[in-house]
Amino acid sequence: MATKKAATAPKKRMTQSEIINHFADKFDLKRPQVKEIFDGIAELAASEVRTNGEFNLPGFGKLVLSERKARDGRNPATGETIKIPAKTTLKFRLGKAIKDTVVPAK
Repeated sequence: MATKKAATAPKKRMTQSEIINHFADKFDLKRPQVKEIFDGIAELAASEVRTNGEFNLPGFGKLVLSERKARDGRNPATGETIKIPAKTTLKFRLGKAIKDTVVPAK
């Protein structure tokens, strides 16, 4: 006889408001100040990636520009072969410390 595990509802991810409230409470700041800090980090990251091709957020990870080559693909509806052009995208690479904290090495 197989036993069933109790179905647990997946946890919801934190909303932007919840994140801002968390840091406002933790560092005894007003919500608009915390929002301004996050906006400043986003602006700095965009500026740095535009000029240097990467932005390092210490203890967290690195945002880098990545070049994708042109390739052949398939239209899933018709099965027709299509050309996918080369393009530039952004990738986020987690830092080793946070990666090892979330998913410990085997």
